Amino acid sequence: MPVPPQPPPHVGADLRTIACFEAAKGLLVILAGLGLLALIHRDVQAIAEEIVRHFHLNPASRVPRIFLEAAGTADGPRLKLLALGAFGYATLRLAEAWGLWRGRAWAEWLGIVSGGIYLPLEVYELFLSVTPVKIGTFLVNLAVVGVLVHARVAARRA
Repeated sequence: MPVPPQPPPHVGADLRTIACFEAAKGLLVILAGLGLLALIHRDVQAIAEEIVRHFHLNPASRVPRIFLEAAGTADGPRLKLLALGAFGYATLRLAEAWGLWRGRAWAEWLGIVSGGIYLPLEVYELFLSVTPVKIGTFLVNLAVVGVLVHARVAARRA
């Protein structure tokens, strides 16, 4: 009986955890894309207003107002385009997850670049205002990029 191929020695629980995290992000975005497609031929503005009312949000405040304005411009073609973008992003995340699980160098580089792009923006956002969500997002992203860089260095040494 043939022995299944073993992952490279640098693939450990840390890379597998990141792979699961990326796969979860991809699956979540697929659900969001399906949700967008489900809104086609429906009154998106009325649904948005109902959501704002349900959560007792002030429709005149900043975030609910942006949400309502976006819903007001959400027609079928825009929803399809957003869903297509969501599916493209999800495909990228799922491919990265598969590659990380298998210990592929290209997936590690993809994770380093795609995670590293956000770090300066997250630092900028922290300078504007510090919130637990912003700190958590920055720290998780920094940890992911750090683990992937460490994996690349370890693979290069091996």
